[in-house]
Amino acid sequence: MSDAERPIDDHVPGAEDEEFEPVQVFPEAEEMDLRPGADNCYKCSTCDTNCPVAEVDDEFPGPKFQGPEQWRLKRQEDHDIDDSVMKCSNCMRCDAACPSEVPLSQMHNTARAEYVEENMSKLSREYWRNRMLANYRRLAPLGAAFPRTANFVTGLSITKWLGEKLLGITSERELPEFATETFREWWAKRGGAQVTNPDKRVAYFHGCYANYNTPEVAKALVRVYEHFGYEILLPDQDCSGTPMFANGMLEDARRAAETNVEELAAAIRDGADVVASCSSCSMSLRQEYPELFDFEDTESVAENTWDALEYLRVHEDLERELEGTEVEGFDDFAYHAPCHSRNQGLDRQTIELMDAIDGIEAHDVGDSCSGISGTYGWKAENYETSMAIGEEMFEHMEDAPAETGLTECPTCSMQMGHGTGYEIKHTLEVLEAALVGPEAGGSE
Repeated sequence: MSDAERPIDDHVPGAEDEEFEPVQVFPEAEEMDLRPGADNCYKCSTCDTNCPVAEVDDEFPGPKFQGPEQWRLKRQEDHDIDDSVMKCSNCMRCDAACPSEVPLSQMHNTARAEYVEENMSKLSREYWRNRMLANYRRLAPLGAAFPRTANFVTGLSITKWLGEKLLGITSERELPEFATETFREWWAKRGGAQVTNPDKRVAYFHGCYANYNTPEVAKALVRVYEHFGYEILLPDQDCSGTPMFANGMLEDARRAAETNVEELAAAIRDGADVVASCSSCSMSLRQEYPELFDFEDTESVAENTWDALEYLRVHEDLERELEGTEVEGFDDFAYHAPCHSRNQGLDRQTIELMDAIDGIEAHDVGDSCSGISGTYGWKAENYETSMAIGEEMFEHMEDAPAETGLTECPTCSMQMGHGTGYEIKHTLEVLEAALVGPEAGGSE
């Protein structure tokens, strides 16, 4: 099934047939191999003009300095990584903007890891705050074990106040609630896959948030894919590593990636393709893994990983299936394409899918970044910057003839709701309502 053509961005590894020779950015970090072209920067500054952080923060030097210029300094002299690298939000828009395909985001990831290892005190509040945010997968099971208690405690004003004073986590945001039943608990209770089909088989990488916080998104994927006759495998999995990359916890990301690659590669050998419902998760598996890690089967997993909507559009006639369908309880949507979807060349697919459903229209609210960028907007020192970045998106959402938001990124969803007060849905939930109907959620 993975031999089909798929419309992905040229910057995503695995899309080209030619082999590449990795370029070592920092000599002392022997395991950190990156894409070719790291020395191809000719200082056009396109990356800087496309950087949402640089647009609102005059003190942030921008992607060009954080990547190629720091690299050149590192090659020529004993030069410490500049602490401004921690202000990079890891939106990765610079990768798509660069005309020379300089591996900017992965140079930033490598630089952050070196800065954290060599320059950040392991006793500092910032280090432990970042480590906690980066390793949400380790903390979430504690909250999920007692969800009602956890939700009550985290919703208290005193808890948010203490979180900001002691850890530097902004008190301006509402902490996400834990589901009373995780997706994997629901999956086990229903008896696993309800379709057996060795000819149509997918391994679902649900990620942390869909498991612990929004299982309705993961359930929607299951029901939509089973509607098309797919057998769904649910491999053991760790965090995709995206928050770890963004916080310079590269060894944590390596350990998570090893688990994911091992489990997903086994599913691929069993005839499955990998699908992810979170745009950051698919981006991590497809681009960041092969650029940063070189253990066995990393390339195979990257080449056989798909965004969940993208996969159905390529392998099924999804638009035709949606023609003439209607959905109850939904009106028009204000749609935001996450940066990590745009970087995969998938920014228009949701708009086109919604056009096929009768009575529904998704209004694209522009190509601006939401501003939250995973854990970035949860840090107290970044909150105002995060909201300034998201201001354009908020304004476009409020101007759109819709009062419900739509996106495929869980943290973009948080920012959209936070900035507008709108209810936010995942595209898979709309597809579930159109293709399967409202009765699907009652019996499973």
